[in-house]
Amino acid sequence: MSKIDNTLIELCKKGNQNAQMQVYDAYCQAMFTVACRYLKVEEDAKDAMQDGFLKAFTNMHNYQPHFTFGAWLKRIIINQCLDVLKKNKLEFANVELSELRLINEDNWDFDSVISKTEILEAIKQLTPKYKIVVQLYLIEGYDHQEISEILNIPVKTSRTHLRRGKQKLQDLLKHKYNEARY
Repeated sequence: MSKIDNTLIELCKKGNQNAQMQVYDAYCQAMFTVACRYLKVEEDAKDAMQDGFLKAFTNMHNYQPHFTFGAWLKRIIINQCLDVLKKNKLEFANVELSELRLINEDNWDFDSVISKTEILEAIKQLTPKYKIVVQLYLIEGYDHQEISEILNIPVKTSRTHLRRGKQKLQDLLKHKYNEARY
């Protein structure tokens, strides 16, 4: 993903379609990859990505240069994907405080015999509500407050979904770990 310059962004803000195409060409593959992490159907991911670009170009006046353009665009694409999931009735259940146990969220160490590809494939197997929180936290780098705002759920629900997603991941990858021990 190439970094774009401020001149190109200013042209996009003025509605210059040539500049918008250059920005689209620079970011479309990376944003499609992001969309595919959230939406299983490739056509849905393409649609969400394109709708996200339209929203970005329509709202370029909101872009603040203290963020990288790619990070700003990525957040729009993720939100667009989450909107698609919400339309498809994905619901995030609020979790009671009594269900919440503290976990070490920073310890995401996996045994070195398990490849990044295997971890990403295991994440795809999680139920959608756990998968999305794990992706937002582990892959996208959002904290629980940000996840709470993005998904419109309480912070404690984000923490619980992350913990449960992490436990499921460990269960899914346990066989890989055990295979390597023989």
